Amino acid sequence: MNFEFFIAKRIIDSKAYKSSISAPIIKIGIVAIALGIIVMMIAIATGIGLQQKIREKVIAFNGHSIIQNYDNNNSQESIRPITTDQDFYPEFKNVPEVTHIQGTATKSGIIRLENDFEYIIVKGVGADYDWQYFKDFLVQGRLPDYTKARNQDILISQYLANRLQLKLNDRINTYFLKDDTTRPPNVITYNIVGIYDSGLQEFDQLYVIGDLRHIQRLNKWDDNQVGRFEVFIDNYNTLEKTGLAIFKEVPSNLNAKTVDKEYPFIFEWIKIFDNNIYAIIGIMILVAGINMITALLVLILERTQMIGILKALGSNNLAIRKIFLYNAGYLILKGLFWGNLIGLSLLLLQKYFGLFPLDPKTYHVSAVPVYINIGYIIALNVGTFVLCLLMLLVPSYIISKISPVKAIRFD
Repeated sequence: MNFEFFIAKRIIDSKAYKSSISAPIIKIGIVAIALGIIVMMIAIATGIGLQQKIREKVIAFNGHSIIQNYDNNNSQESIRPITTDQDFYPEFKNVPEVTHIQGTATKSGIIRLENDFEYIIVKGVGADYDWQYFKDFLVQGRLPDYTKARNQDILISQYLANRLQLKLNDRINTYFLKDDTTRPPNVITYNIVGIYDSGLQEFDQLYVIGDLRHIQRLNKWDDNQVGRFEVFIDNYNTLEKTGLAIFKEVPSNLNAKTVDKEYPFIFEWIKIFDNNIYAIIGIMILVAGINMITALLVLILERTQMIGILKALGSNNLAIRKIFLYNAGYLILKGLFWGNLIGLSLLLLQKYFGLFPLDPKTYHVSAVPVYINIGYIIALNVGTFVLCLLMLLVPSYIISKISPVKAIRFD
């Protein structure tokens, strides 16, 4: 054990130290560190969690990348079909990051009830559709099965069910206009087998999920024609790079667009969360650092005589500064310990019990989502510890200005 660490440990273990004038200020410094780490952990966990949750919901309806005809870009309804006889379907072998590709089509329609009606978009899906996301969204009933014969089973949103007062196993007439508006519309009577709630009202208020073969029949398409392809990849962080690789692999008559370009208003909005997180981290570290500077200055002032004696015995300024920095480091670690304990407890409670709800109309989720990762927790703790210590280097310099003679006589 080196000399500086030994003296620092004796100061920390001293009963007089714990009951000294500086004790309340030291406790405030520890509390500031603990509160800072709690607020920063919550800001990161909820900010990233909200970003991921909203991204997942948009991706559930569209995939990470969308392949379609150029003239379909600004339309919610599939206009011209694409044949499934493509090199990239049913497996996108030339881009290894692609995990799944599926063909879908959309058709505008109107649900007509006895006393009400609603404009909808029927999203037709087939046997290749990945129901992974909608399994999590399902709140009642079951998912439709389109792997066998064509059927009238559909999945509607909780929003539409509430708005039209519909329930499971209800049968609804859906009208689809023909190109020749003088002719009566096509009518399909659907059977509601499941109700989903994604929390993303922009989609919930429009989309019902039905059999792709009905869309093909209404549009007079062949069995091997779809409105677009939805492509899923293994890592969202590589979206731009992988999206470019997908674009290069599709024929020149087709366009491949990543989901963030398809819905820029949503993805630009969630990017703002990053700025909020950075601002909170900066403010909390600054507040914690200022409190620790105050605590360190009080410690130095309280131990002025000890500093004078150590200098008289031959200790240099650097060695004495180390003593107080070791002491401050201990206080920072103590604050980090309690901050992590309380912060992680709150995050785990929210993750598994959803204690704090949100308005889904504003935030697209019904409860505050939480993202917990050991990587950012370690980085946050190490960063806080290092930055706080660096901030303490300047006030510790005051030790070099203390005269041994005046310090020993200091009272």
